Amino acid sequence: MAVERVDDGDRPSEESVGDVSSGLTALYRGEMDRVTTWRGRLDKTTNWTVTIIAAVLTWVFSSPDNPHYLLLVGMITVMTFHLVETRRYQRYDVWRARVRLLERNVFAASIDPENRADHDDWALELGTDLRRPSIKMPFVEAYARRYRRVYLPLQTVLLVAWIVRLTVFSTDQDPFGTAGIVGVPGEVVVAVVGVSYAVAAAVAFWPRERQATGEMYDRDKEGDWKP
Repeated sequence: MAVERVDDGDRPSEESVGDVSSGLTALYRGEMDRVTTWRGRLDKTTNWTVTIIAAVLTWVFSSPDNPHYLLLVGMITVMTFHLVETRRYQRYDVWRARVRLLERNVFAASIDPENRADHDDWALELGTDLRRPSIKMPFVEAYARRYRRVYLPLQTVLLVAWIVRLTVFSTDQDPFGTAGIVGVPGEVVVAVVGVSYAVAAAVAFWPRERQATGEMYDRDKEGDWKP
């Protein structure tokens, strides 16, 4: 009985397979280090925001003579930190997306060989992104995600503190009169604060198609999980 000979040149050698495997492992470790680094940068921004809020609240409510507009300065500062964190979150998602790509298509397939990769072009996608890294999450989506998860509670604390400062801790019977700043009527100040919060909330909660890398809680949504 004749046995068909298979050309060994058509098969990848054990050395080449080992090199690819070790290379992907090294790549995964490097990308995980980047994810950890950028996650630390996000935490630092949030920590500085909480520190500033605590300092502003402590000083404003330490004496009735302290001006309320420092709370407005605190709001502007928090908004600025929010913008900075949004940019950092976009870059964090770049490295996180690579890690999830490797986990889904390489490590998960190695552990459970019966299940194929999510898509056949994952290697092409990874190679293209390594050659030309690109931001995958739009700025508006990153802004909305950080606002809902972190900055909405912080900004709410400042808003409530400002309202309490204008009403409970004010010697003036008219909150609008108390809200005035030098040269700016109180009505204008209140309107600007209200519009700012309304715009931020509209941007954060406006429905849009998600571009961010899938996360754990998405698995609970049957038929709506996006890798």
